[in-house]
Amino acid sequence: MQVSRDRRAVAAAGVTVVLWASAFVAIRGAGQYFSPGALALGRLAAGSVTLLVFLGIRREGLPGRAAWPGIVISGLLWFGGYMVVLNWGEELVDAGTAAMLVNIGPILIALLGGRLLREGFPKRLLAGLAVSFAGAVVVGLSMSGHGHAPILGVVLCVVAAVTYAGGVVGQKPALRHASALQVTAFGCLIGTVACLPFAGQLAGELGTAPAGAVLAVVYLGVFPTALAFTTWAYALARTTAGKMGSTTYAVPAVVVLMSWAVLGEVPAWLSLAGGALCLAGVAVSRIRPRREPVPTPQRL
Repeated sequence: MQVSRDRRAVAAAGVTVVLWASAFVAIRGAGQYFSPGALALGRLAAGSVTLLVFLGIRREGLPGRAAWPGIVISGLLWFGGYMVVLNWGEELVDAGTAAMLVNIGPILIALLGGRLLREGFPKRLLAGLAVSFAGAVVVGLSMSGHGHAPILGVVLCVVAAVTYAGGVVGQKPALRHASALQVTAFGCLIGTVACLPFAGQLAGELGTAPAGAVLAVVYLGVFPTALAFTTWAYALARTTAGKMGSTTYAVPAVVVLMSWAVLGEVPAWLSLAGGALCLAGVAVSRIRPRREPVPTPQRL
């Protein structure tokens, strides 16, 4: 039973990684026609509608009172702040630099989770984080240009990493008192409300954006947000925040492959090597230590 449960959690994390990676491709197209705040609001609104429909179908009501602090924290930091700040940062720095900076997040998650959630600091997790971070640096260097990234862009990407880590650590305790769907739905709704000041921008830009860009925003809301954040919460409820954070190091590797397949961008060998390191680090972080066999008492 435990093995089956672990496999479901790994499968859910895999769905999250693939869909979050696909978001980079969709954001690239939609970001040409939508400002950072408007893009975040459109994405969150589409995600909220989708999640509320599923809540109604499953007849899941409001979460328990104990879950709301974590839901509010994740809604404001992760669903709201992270998406706006990251969209803004990626307008100022190239994708490789942004990926490298945002991948500080899993390290912060491991540190905050070990301290605040009392998950400890397993050696395999720390080793896996180190290997994956090295891979993220390699991918970032291979994708980045030779120019210097604007200071504001660097700061924004670091802020995005901090809000991402804070949102994950805040979300973990909420999952003890509410389902993954409830935590995701109401966190997304809170993020949508927080982004309402961008409603005017979104309304104006919807009128001028082509249909493909609008569909990209809807896709971002339904799949990388509604579905992927729910599968993330499902997996997070069944493992530690540190291990789940390490799993997201696979995202840059998947992005490289998707860009190759969808956009026709042939990755450099350095990108492939960095992606392999990212995946290797995730594997190391999720390996369970072998239990020493219990000696069988011998009869005399």
